[in-house]
Amino acid sequence: MTEVNGGGTGPSRALSVSLWSVQVLLGLLFVGTGVWKLLTPIPRLAEMIPWAGQVSPAFLYATAVVDLAGGLGVVLPWLTRIRPGLTVLAALGCAALQGCAIVFHVSRGEAANAPFNVLLVALSLFVAWGRRSRAPVVASA
Repeated sequence: MTEVNGGGTGPSRALSVSLWSVQVLLGLLFVGTGVWKLLTPIPRLAEMIPWAGQVSPAFLYATAVVDLAGGLGVVLPWLTRIRPGLTVLAALGCAALQGCAIVFHVSRGEAANAPFNVLLVALSLFVAWGRRSRAPVVASA
């Protein structure tokens, strides 16, 4: 095991495992949410998340596509080692999406929904930070 802070050349095993775990978690969550929003009829979604029935279908489906793209982007470039720098951009995109979700929920008087979004911002920023500066993945040849 090589430590970044101990004069070594690579990230600690704990950091690598933490990043890997968070990336998989975020990938599953964002892809799952995107697929759920795309495949569940709007009236059914509105029963579970009222805002889904109060916005235009285009807005709802746009958020679903962004969720899906973010979830795939946080995992696939890193996993395949094809343009792994896209993982950082996807993580930043996920953080931005959740930042917008916080503003959206607070503006609607739904601040009680925001803590989970704050957690997702923090996890997304952790991945962006880790994969950019502490444990970047090298692209395959």
